[in-house]
Amino acid sequence: MSPRRSYDQYCSAARALDVVGDRWTLLIVRELLAGPRRYTDLHADLPGVSTDVLASRLKDMERDGLTTRRRLPPPAAAYVYELTERGRELLPVIQALGSWGEPELGERRPTDAVRAHWFALPLLRALDGAGLVEVRLGEGDFHLYAGAKDGPVYGHGPAPREPDARLVLDVGTCTALARGELGLADAVRAGRVTVTGDGALAKGLRDA
Repeated sequence: MSPRRSYDQYCSAARALDVVGDRWTLLIVRELLAGPRRYTDLHADLPGVSTDVLASRLKDMERDGLTTRRRLPPPAAAYVYELTERGRELLPVIQALGSWGEPELGERRPTDAVRAHWFALPLLRALDGAGLVEVRLGEGDFHLYAGAKDGPVYGHGPAPREPDARLVLDVGTCTALARGELGLADAVRAGRVTVTGDGALAKGLRDA
């Protein structure tokens, strides 16, 4: 575990950056907003991070009270990392950062990695209401817990139960939403997003 570096400034922004300002830390939080993850899963979904850096960041985050590490019961018997309540409080920080960074996306570069679930937080920002939403992309499925007060805010794969709304769209539409070029209601009206389901979220999107 590396010693904590500090800006040595009596300022809450500087103190926050003492904890989360290191490279990869906030992206690890992004991944753990999906719930408990194994080290191998984190490494697979953080292309470009070395094993040493990831291990070091996870130890630092545990020391700073952002994550915990626990062993799953048999037959899994694997260790997983998960956010503490303090770590989960970074969700609005990451959402604000993502919103601010929308103009920086531009066209995808040949070297840019992409994972389907990286569109989860932009879509979550676009949803108005609460409920379970399943998102189907050609690149992979994920689900969102819109309005969740605790627990995961999104998850990998299909929804664990019948969702309040199901969205089907292509990656081009999802990219336009992530860039802030297209609103979700506009995409539904234009037929670029298909909405099914009987929940209030689905009805609200169809009626928008």
